[in-house]
Amino acid sequence: MLLEHFALNVPDPVAFAAWYQTHLGLIVVRHLPEANQTHFLADARGGVIEIYRNPAAPVPAYAEMHHLVLHLAFESADADADRARLLAAGAIFVEAVLPPDGSKLYMLRDPWGVALQLCCRARPLLG
Repeated sequence: MLLEHFALNVPDPVAFAAWYQTHLGLIVVRHLPEANQTHFLADARGGVIEIYRNPAAPVPAYAEMHHLVLHLAFESADADADRARLLAAGAIFVEAVLPPDGSKLYMLRDPWGVALQLCCRARPLLG
C-alpha cells in the first residue's frame, strides 16, 4: 500500500490552494470546481493533500487544535528563511524545537489555523 493523499475540509479551498501554491510550492494536480471546490495539491516528490469544503461535515477548528494533534510537515533546506518568508505571508509562529543533533523544527499556523511544521533535519527522514 502507498499513501495516495491526506484530506482536509477547509473553509476556503480556493484561497487555501492559492496560498499553498504561492508559498509552499505545491501544484494543483486535479481540481474539481463543483460546489466543494476540491483541489489535489502535490509536492515535487508526489505527496498529495486534498482540500475541499464539504458541508456534509464540519470544518474543524484547526486553530484551536494543539499542533501535535494535527500538522502538515514540509521539508526545508533553510528553515530560518522559510519561517521568515511564511510569517511575512500571513503564517503565525507557534514554537521552535531545536534537537541536539542540529535539526530545526519550526511549528507555524497557516492563515486558516492549520498547523505547519518546517523540518530541516540533520539526517533527512527519507533518503
